[in-house]
Amino acid sequence: MKETMAPSPANLRALLSAATERLHRAGIEAPQREARLLAAHAAGTDLAGLLRIDGLTDAAHATFIHMLGRRLNHEPMAYITGQAGFWSLDLAVSPATLIPRADSETLVEAVLHHLPDRTRALRVLDIGTGTGCLLLAVLAEYGQATGIGTDINPHAARLAAHNAARNALASRCATLCCNWADAVCGPFDLVLSNPPYIPHADLAGLMPDVVAHEPARALDGGPDGLVAYRALAAIVPALLAPGGTAVLELGIGQDRSVPALMRERGLEVAEIRPDLGGIGRALVVKK
Repeated sequence: MKETMAPSPANLRALLSAATERLHRAGIEAPQREARLLAAHAAGTDLAGLLRIDGLTDAAHATFIHMLGRRLNHEPMAYITGQAGFWSLDLAVSPATLIPRADSETLVEAVLHHLPDRTRALRVLDIGTGTGCLLLAVLAEYGQATGIGTDINPHAARLAAHNAARNALASRCATLCCNWADAVCGPFDLVLSNPPYIPHADLAGLMPDVVAHEPARALDGGPDGLVAYRALAAIVPALLAPGGTAVLELGIGQDRSVPALMRERGLEVAEIRPDLGGIGRALVVKK
């Protein structure tokens, strides 16, 4: 039996209009786009496809209402849909990991700049891999590279492995559940990391979408935001091959303190690459 369509196109427009207003009152940015994204996902299509459908099925309508309630509670869109784009990749996401952000693509840009030979058989380590976004983006650009991603959260490690398979990269990478790099041995040509870097006192001031839903362990950088960088500074030199490169994500205002920590361990600061907002985002150091 064919499932009925509800509502009609006119009522679909009314539904989207009402949802947009509710999202706006809840303080959600770009509420009209968010309402349309939710409806498109519920209907199993994209924004362009939403313009072509006759209406939502009863099941899609119920799904839309359920997802709208979650978004009104400031649950991130990526957790609701279970997916996010990063670089050239389509990634599964879950509350076990941070949602990949465009700012982090600055690290991939830095790698491409400092390691221009894309035919190199790089050995890559991604510490605190989360979704695997950094590692997988690099492997997608370097066809002969292999890599390991580590994460202390077993759910994150499994998700990264799933994303490797989802993007046809599983044959060139592995994911391990361990603290920092305890389960791996160098040398690596490239070490990547997007560590927790938000000072503990600043966590409460983050957007509700972040503080209430994304994993605190992946955000909390300790009293000064530098706890993870001190740990990385202690292990990265031994993990790098001679002439090797490490690329680390920085938070706002950390473009002096973190390079100093790396220099203390004998690493050369090659670049601090800004993101599109002009914030020093990718620290490049060499052994």
